Amino acid sequence: MRARVGQRVPVVVQSRGRRRTGARVLWVAAEAFVTCGVVVLLLVVHQLWWTNQQALADARREVAVLEREWGGLDEPLPSPAGVSAPPLSSSSAASPSVPASDPLPASDARPSSSRAASPPSPSSSDAFAVLRIPRLGLTVPVAHGVSKRSVLDRGYVGHYPGTAGPGRPGNFALAGHRNTHGEPFRYLNRLAAGDVISVRTRSGTYTYRVDQILPRTAPHDVGVVRPVPRSLVKPSYGYDASGAYLTLTTCTPEFSSAYRLVVWAKLVG
Repeated sequence: MRARVGQRVPVVVQSRGRRRTGARVLWVAAEAFVTCGVVVLLLVVHQLWWTNQQALADARREVAVLEREWGGLDEPLPSPAGVSAPPLSSSSAASPSVPASDPLPASDARPSSSRAASPPSPSSSDAFAVLRIPRLGLTVPVAHGVSKRSVLDRGYVGHYPGTAGPGRPGNFALAGHRNTHGEPFRYLNRLAAGDVISVRTRSGTYTYRVDQILPRTAPHDVGVVRPVPRSLVKPSYGYDASGAYLTLTTCTPEFSSAYRLVVWAKLVG
């Protein structure tokens, strides 16, 4: 059939402007996605690497200062074969942006006697002891308090306020990061009964031997840092008699602060 004279034939015209606008939107979205990815990657690198480098350097300097003041280094005990945990002088991996290793609340901790009370806390967070765990290749300074900013995030191990001093009757309770900021307690789960731990102070060196390990407990389980430590959540773990104890606490599992890992040791010398 022939089209009638003067009849208009509809013509479909595609708009190039709409195509360009759609492509531009997709390009902007892709750029935003890539930018966000780069930012997240930088944050992960900061948590994984940079916080450890800063904290490890700070901790190394503090240990060196203490050892110079006290007159030389203690002879380190040999580490068992097969332990790959890096010493303080080595860098180590950490987690991406995860909750920091919060210490247990220490409000219920009480010294067992006046002799067991810890030394008065100084105005600064400078370390007062050096903790060594040969099995983990760990050498780290110990400072008063468990503040993240002034103690734990500097790569130090923190001394719970109100708990006993090193070598004293009672419970010398410590907290440290499992991941990031030097992560001194990252490999705490590798300790076993019988492993040796030493604590050096200006007045001498105290030796503890690992006795019990509580693999997991609640963050609010303050019983583990009491003068006679016993878990309030899992009462089968802990002690009934007074003594000279060392308690190490950190977060578990790795990259999480959901629970606490606890290691108990007894003074042997």
